[in-house]
Amino acid sequence: MNNFWIILVHTYMNKLKSKSFIVTTFLTIVIVLGLTNFQNIIEIFDKNGGKENVAVLDETGKLYEPFKQQLKTINKDINLTSYKGTEKEAEKAVENGEFAGLLELRFNKEELPEAGYKAMSIADSALYTDLQTSLQQVKTMLAASKINLAPDQLQKLYEPVSFEKTALEKNAKTEEELNQARGLVYVLLFIIYFAVIMYANMIAMEVATEKSSRVMEILISSVSPIKQMFAKILGIGLLSLTQLAVFLIVGYFSLKSNMESLKDGFFGVYGFGDIPGATIVYAVIFFILGYFLYATLAAFLGSLVSRIEDVQQMITPMTLLVVGGFMIAMFGLGKPDAAFITITSYIPFFTPMIMFLRVGMLTIPAWEAVLGIAILVVTIAVLAIFGARVYRGGVLMYGKSNSFKDIKKALQLTKNE
Repeated sequence: MNNFWIILVHTYMNKLKSKSFIVTTFLTIVIVLGLTNFQNIIEIFDKNGGKENVAVLDETGKLYEPFKQQLKTINKDINLTSYKGTEKEAEKAVENGEFAGLLELRFNKEELPEAGYKAMSIADSALYTDLQTSLQQVKTMLAASKINLAPDQLQKLYEPVSFEKTALEKNAKTEEELNQARGLVYVLLFIIYFAVIMYANMIAMEVATEKSSRVMEILISSVSPIKQMFAKILGIGLLSLTQLAVFLIVGYFSLKSNMESLKDGFFGVYGFGDIPGATIVYAVIFFILGYFLYATLAAFLGSLVSRIEDVQQMITPMTLLVVGGFMIAMFGLGKPDAAFITITSYIPFFTPMIMFLRVGMLTIPAWEAVLGIAILVVTIAVLAIFGARVYRGGVLMYGKSNSFKDIKKALQLTKNE
């Protein structure tokens, strides 16, 4: 058993001190800090502090004020300036960077407002969409006055339709709870997806690297291949938890200090407050089981190759399974109660993501979540037993890889031992 812990600690410390791990961790922390400080970064480079200055040439002399009032209700960050010069002078001011654009207001033949917008670039669709929406509101009001609609009649016209959503299922989540769950599920699906791909690939590369350097020949003379496989899986599992803990701690404190600036974006829509403890527990369980499922698969696939360059080809089917599960989960975010989602949540290689999606988004019976966990545990056990046999023979195989035909050879070598 001592040999098992020696390999586990060696695998963990060796990867922890590696340049690739340090660089990856550092770059990911930078990305996390960048995303959580996104609004602050924009304001640093934005000389107007997030404000857009637009010059307005009102040829009618009547549209500027009502247009300005309407725009305030849509976007307070757009500053309008009634330009008193000529059109050419206004265009020159835009070219000199004094204004983001020039808006020309005029009446059409029916005495209703229309406009033209000029800017150095029309790539900022959000800006001119807000301007167009505001002008549309002014046009609607003027058109209503022409057909003698009273103010209260006009208000009824704009009044949003009442549309109540009621879930008949007992203990069903409210819309606010669904938004919070959707945000958490969305983030954790990405964590599971990238963690499984990155760390499972790391295990396969580790095994292939040792085989290519003939270190395996020394190891198998003192430690059984089965101990080696599980020591590497657990070692890199601890490494992944270490790295994820760093990311989560940095992300948490960065989000906490920048929540005010982010409340109007993703976190304003979804939010992460009042998340049920059970959802967090399920997230941890499905993440760990998902890791061990794919890590066990990656270990014995890695044992079948003798050259590092063959690793990607060998683990491609495994990667496609992860990608497939992730794509199904993305579809399920919008329709978590679909029959297709329910069925795929019981397919072992999709269960970590799809069952967690259902647990987070729906109020499902506890036995369904427990069944999903049981399916994963049984699959991991079967993979571990089969994978250990393949690994035991696979580490003795050298030469060019013949893809999955090598599994049969590895099993034959195990029997002959």
